[in-house]
Amino acid sequence: MKTWLRDLPKVELHLHIEGSLEPELMFSLAARNGVSLPYATVDEVREAYDFSDLQSFLDLYYQGMRVLCTEQDFYDLAMAYLEQAHAEGVVHVELSFDPQAHLNRGVELAVPFEGLNRARRQAEREWGMTSALIMSFLRDRDAAEAMAVLEKAAPYYETIDAVGLDSAEVGNPPTKFSAVFERAKALGIPRVAHAGEEGPAAYISEALDELDVCRIDHGVACLQDAALVERLRQMQMPLTVCPLSNVRLKVVAEMTDHPLPQMLEQGLKVTLNSDDPAYFGGGVLENYLACAQAFAWDRETFKQLAGNAIDVAFMPDARRAALLTRLDAC
Repeated sequence: MKTWLRDLPKVELHLHIEGSLEPELMFSLAARNGVSLPYATVDEVREAYDFSDLQSFLDLYYQGMRVLCTEQDFYDLAMAYLEQAHAEGVVHVELSFDPQAHLNRGVELAVPFEGLNRARRQAEREWGMTSALIMSFLRDRDAAEAMAVLEKAAPYYETIDAVGLDSAEVGNPPTKFSAVFERAKALGIPRVAHAGEEGPAAYISEALDELDVCRIDHGVACLQDAALVERLRQMQMPLTVCPLSNVRLKVVAEMTDHPLPQMLEQGLKVTLNSDDPAYFGGGVLENYLACAQAFAWDRETFKQLAGNAIDVAFMPDARRAALLTRLDAC
């Protein structure tokens, strides 16, 4: 099954590129940029990956990204992830990034845009790997700041495939960003949002109603509300579930406790993703393998999950058709 899952054409819809920063690269970039780290060794960094909740992860996540200072840093970060993803059979990646986290430490908006887009072009040339770029807003910061970033990104609108909403969910409801997402809609930019990870099912409903999103990132809390489950099923609203992330952040205790089987039984349009692979135990393939071990799913179930991701990815229709044809042959 492992070889078959590796060869399955997989699409990654929920990936925070800053969360792909492996400790080895963290140390390399720290040395290059003269950034001091509170860890002496790679092993010390990995030992810190024992998270009690989302916030304990975010504290380390924001600390680690301080080593990202130049366009070359962002290029190196993205290329390291894309190369690994390619080796694991990923054929299309949707990279989210957090511009506010970089702007607030003096890294201009052009720096991540140029570095990430250069890596995306390189990956397509080298491996035929397509990609999309999602500019995410930090929900634990002021909505006015997010609006300012959206306006400042005008020179890059053509390279932004969607805007997103991430970071600390509890106490930061989607409605806080209604105006920002309304502006993105007016600009013709698709919208996605984290909802129902640590937050309640009501946040999923708010994201649908107030932000008019085309995708819900995570969404595992939907099972708290039967009416919401039926709504998501009727809409076939994509849910970008990240099972290993949910275990590492204590959303669920063990993989065998994960609600993914119930979500599939309810007819929800579920996809499998890695979220922050450097911190949560690996990329998309590791998430597929963890589900195979926990749930003993057959090949048709994994083909369904892979097909769901292809169906809703930000990609040209010709690319989608080609990937679906390739998937059918597996």
